[in-house]
Amino acid sequence: MSFEFPIERGKIREFARASHSHNPAYDGPAAVIPPTFLTTAANFWGEGTHPAAELGFELARVLHGGEEYEFFGPPPHAGQTLTASPRLGERWEKEGKRGGVMRFARIITEYRDPAGSLVAEQRTTVIETAKAPKRDS
Repeated sequence: MSFEFPIERGKIREFARASHSHNPAYDGPAAVIPPTFLTTAANFWGEGTHPAAELGFELARVLHGGEEYEFFGPPPHAGQTLTASPRLGERWEKEGKRGGVMRFARIITEYRDPAGSLVAEQRTTVIETAKAPKRDS
């Protein structure tokens, strides 16, 4: 389930442009990552089953509930390769305002450098609603 995450200068620049950032720290040979850049790791380099698949949530009813990032030193930069290890965290349920039970889960992804030191942690919350959202006609 773990995967290598090579931090590429061009991808940092693309991400910064897409988020309309003009911060010079996100360009150049030693460009640092924008904090939310970690979200792209699984999209481009992840393989196999993500912990969310283990939840059995019905995808038509899944919402993104939020992201949290914690860094344990300077931000990662271009040229580094991190190992990303996602896992399931806590799970809980609560009654929805429109009736039915909503299920929540937290997915925790640790990012470690080649020496095994924890560089960053990402915590993603996913929500399965009790009913599928209504589609506009």
